Amino acid sequence: MNWSDEGFLISKTRYNENSLIAELFTKEKGKISGIIFGGTSKKIKNYLQIGNKLHVNYNSKNENRIGYFKIEILNAYTPLYFDHKQKLSCITSAMNLIKILTAESQSNDKVYFIIQNLFLILKEKDWLKKYVFWELELLKILGYDLVLENLVEKYLEGNKTVYYASSLNEKKYVPNFLIEKDIEVNDLGTLLSGLKLVGDYLDKTILRPNNLNYPNSRLLFLNTLK
Repeated sequence: MNWSDEGFLISKTRYNENSLIAELFTKEKGKISGIIFGGTSKKIKNYLQIGNKLHVNYNSKNENRIGYFKIEILNAYTPLYFDHKQKLSCITSAMNLIKILTAESQSNDKVYFIIQNLFLILKEKDWLKKYVFWELELLKILGYDLVLENLVEKYLEGNKTVYYASSLNEKKYVPNFLIEKDIEVNDLGTLLSGLKLVGDYLDKTILRPNNLNYPNSRLLFLNTLK
């Protein structure tokens, strides 16, 4: 089986002294794993950064065995943020979410384009607020839509509007910007609350029911923001 495509590098692990096993989310094929021979060489490893966009030629002699990638760099997105640890950690966390939440060899052009959109978001001044909505959109694409507008109750506390989502067991605060999407957010604590709410939903609704651990990369990302 042979084909060519383009895709984003979402994970890599050492295979042997000279090679890597890489996972890419490609435009036509979805998430695909393959061996990159010489992937540890100076010539190649510099552009094998998580999040970079690659052109890939895939070859496999047997559909039941892992194939081989020959790659070329298309867009070196990630190195732009080597000096910005928060955005670099954000890329790693986002790519890991793609890795753990998507199935092998299932094409999904909406996932492909939302990955591409991530690198547009990172250029924005309010990138962190937009990233919270990026995670929500990813979950929606994968069939886990969190429609907060239908879940919250609105209260007035003093002269401030406050939103809560209530269940049988708890009453959870929902940051206003997740409901009133056009408001400007300058408070990092509020944005962290939004990320924590999405993380709790991810954990309870998707990860635990499928016996998956909460991704350490997302914890590390949140820690860079504190």
